[in-house]
Amino acid sequence: MSRGKRYNDWVIGETITTSGRTVTESDVTRFAGLSGDYNQLHTDAEFAKKNTPYGERIAHGALTFSIATGLMDHSGLIEGVVVGFLGANLKWPAPVLFGDTIHLEVTAVDKKPTKNPKRGIVTLNVKVVNQNDVVVGDEDWTIMFVV
Repeated sequence: MSRGKRYNDWVIGETITTSGRTVTESDVTRFAGLSGDYNQLHTDAEFAKKNTPYGERIAHGALTFSIATGLMDHSGLIEGVVVGFLGANLKWPAPVLFGDTIHLEVTAVDKKPTKNPKRGIVTLNVKVVNQNDVVVGDEDWTIMFVV
């Protein structure tokens, strides 16, 4: 038995808020090692302090997206009901700082059936929001669900 929302369960305009997660220096360090992205913006405190508008290191945008997928999974919304993650449009309007706690605000914005009557595609707007209610990620995910 899955606890996820099937295609037919998604209601256009409905917004669901997930639990949060704090982004740590360790997360950024491990992500840099995994991805190979050691850009100074993320890994060099002195560089970031002197040469960026943030004055400190920030999390990778790709890490923010990865954490968002984990928060979505942890919420149970997609458990046992996803056929495939078809694509995403990602924007990061504000930085994620070390120590920020982020959560998701997930809104179904479009639904369409597929040729297979057992599947349907849902477009979700996924806002990644920090503890100060600042949107740090604005993402549109296209996901194929079981009906």
